Amino acid sequence: MPVFRALSKVAKQALLTPACGCQSLTVAIRNISFSPRQVTSGSDASFHSVSFSETDHPKVLITGGLGQLGVGLAKLLRKRFGKNNVILSDIRKPPSNVFHSGPFIYSDILDYKNLREIVVNNRITWLVHYSALLSAVGESNVALARAVNITGLHNILDIAAEHGLRLFVPSTIGAFGPTSPRNPTPDLCVQRPRTIYGVSKVHAELMGEYYHHRYGLDFRCLRYPGIISADSQPGGGTTDYAVQIFHDAVKNGKFECNLKPDTRLPMMYIDDCLRATLEVMEAPTETLSMRTYNINAMSFTPEELANEVQKQLPDLQVTYEIDSVRQAIADSWPMNFDDSNARNDWGWKHDYDLPELVQTMLNFIGSDSRIAQAN
Repeated sequence: MPVFRALSKVAKQALLTPACGCQSLTVAIRNISFSPRQVTSGSDASFHSVSFSETDHPKVLITGGLGQLGVGLAKLLRKRFGKNNVILSDIRKPPSNVFHSGPFIYSDILDYKNLREIVVNNRITWLVHYSALLSAVGESNVALARAVNITGLHNILDIAAEHGLRLFVPSTIGAFGPTSPRNPTPDLCVQRPRTIYGVSKVHAELMGEYYHHRYGLDFRCLRYPGIISADSQPGGGTTDYAVQIFHDAVKNGKFECNLKPDTRLPMMYIDDCLRATLEVMEAPTETLSMRTYNINAMSFTPEELANEVQKQLPDLQVTYEIDSVRQAIADSWPMNFDDSNARNDWGWKHDYDLPELVQTMLNFIGSDSRIAQAN
């Protein structure tokens, strides 16, 4: 059983003296203590058949749905499974276009009881867990990152195991550290990250695999590279420069980069990322030789990206003001991902390389007038 009786005593102490002043975390501990978590042992479980025996399409819940990836994934999954079969959730109020595009509900991943009710009441069969604090933001608030990224994950794991869900939890290039092989970085190697974000993601990988082997949980995980999208603003990640450059190039023709020009990192356009997520979720269990995979599309430096953008916008001025925190994080991350296992096991293949990425981003953001002027 994932939760022991002794936790009740800890919860009562936490309610009297909150460790971090975080009210939602206190609520989460209260719900964990007084809501027994019943997880079937692996020998009795057949979670894959439970998930798909009752419906032709999965019923999907996406946590952290208002982040960089959630809205896009919901759009993709709704096209495939139907509008009402995909529920976005978050603790923030959605913009009007998101609210009217399909089901949206409030969900706090630190509130175990609320999560459990959502899964039961909506007959959820797939859970995509996107709630997390990213690398740079996490370093500025370690206590909150620990609560969201680790305590929230524990709630998700217990609920997914209890109700036989297929669970997707993304990991990241940040799950590796300075002692990891960097070029390329294989699926299995020393990790040892140096950020709370990276530590929490390694924890998620290992806990997910443990629940798979111990309880039969259908856990699936992809290590995302830096993700680039035009329809969302940077969210506090170390690779955000690769999104910000396009917005600044179109808006004012000037961009200040916070990483060194020769900092090489693996990257991917969001459409490839979302498609990979759907493909690994749909992959037959027997094709998966592991539960956590690297995926990759391209690898470039800020200087290489700037040069490619300047082919379309020659007047773009790029300067460098190095952020020591983000630079240290980037220097500990992979330069290139080895994703051969994903390509061999379930046929992963990316569509966007650097030139296609740049053209797509500039077109999407609406740079036609600037390109016309430059030409």
